[in-house]
Amino acid sequence: MNIRTKDIIGIFDTDNATRSALTKKFLKKAELSGSVEAAAEEIPKSFILYRAGLGYAVCFSPLSVSSLYRRIKVNKSFGQRGNV
Repeated sequence: MNIRTKDIIGIFDTDNATRSALTKKFLKKAELSGSVEAAAEEIPKSFILYRAGLGYAVCFSPLSVSSLYRRIKVNKSFGQRGNV
């Protein structure tokens, strides 16, 4: 799955973010509306909240937050249009 960096609203650590009842409620609502995807079948370490059409979507990723940030930084340093 490719997500354009300009569409990213936030990248969150799954373990820390899902401790909050508000975050759990948000993710459940996104799941029920069909706005949740998984980048792989592995246990997710992070999730990306991004713009999709007129709304938003959530993508769970097996990569850590730091790995995703590094990937964005590397893409920008090579002048590539950023995709995560």
